[in-house]
Amino acid sequence: MSVDRTQVLRAAAALLSRKSTSTMDEVARAAGIGRATLHRHFAGRDALVRALEEMGIQEFEGALDAAGLEDGRADDAVRRLIAGVEPVAPLLSFLVSENQLFEGDQQNEGWARLDARVSALFRRGQEQGVFRIDLTPAWLTEALYGLIGAGAWAVQDGRVAAKDFQYMIAELLLGGARRSVEK
Repeated sequence: MSVDRTQVLRAAAALLSRKSTSTMDEVARAAGIGRATLHRHFAGRDALVRALEEMGIQEFEGALDAAGLEDGRADDAVRRLIAGVEPVAPLLSFLVSENQLFEGDQQNEGWARLDARVSALFRRGQEQGVFRIDLTPAWLTEALYGLIGAGAWAVQDGRVAAKDFQYMIAELLLGGARRSVEK
């Protein structure tokens, strides 16, 4: 029987984003494979988490590409980005909470590239006069990541309806980030 590595990673991501302390046995069960098969693909938990990180970087980059960050008003681009990230939000929230595990130039370069793109979006919004200039683009980027993670956890725990994920994140972030017009 051939094992689809991507399917295994998706099953691992779904489990680990709900229970980050899951064992390799639990990951194997969630993926519908044996522990030995899991270990043939991933030597251990570190290798599995690294593969999840690579997948997370690719999927987040895909969401950034699809959002058209350079198109239109920056606040509209932020809304498109939140919508695009929603399907992978649980994986991203797991990766953010496990970020102390990540080492290596390739991973750091991937995250730095993503951070730079999101920060550039907020900087563009500041230049357009849409976002406050007293909040740095780096801080707005971190706030977005934090809200995505918190939103994913709240949806998974049933404290927030999945249909409200995009609205609540966008309204809270943009409500605090928008530049108010003086009257």
